[in-house]
Amino acid sequence: MASLASIFANEQNAARMLDLRPAEFRSLVDQGHLPKPRDIGGFPRWDIEELRRIIRGEAVEGMGAVQW
Repeated sequence: MASLASIFANEQNAARMLDLRPAEFRSLVDQGHLPKPRDIGGFPRWDIEELRRIIRGEAVEGMGAVQW
């Protein structure tokens, strides 16, 4: 059976994806550097694709016309 690709992660797994401790991850969320979790039936979860876009610098708004 093929494994499923996760689309959301809990705090511990989201922190692990970014090679951070959960406390470091939460601090970045609280400071506004990373997005707040989405509430899915009372469970806080982070959108994995959104985190990937942020880390890659693809989530920056207003920079679309800049040529590097």
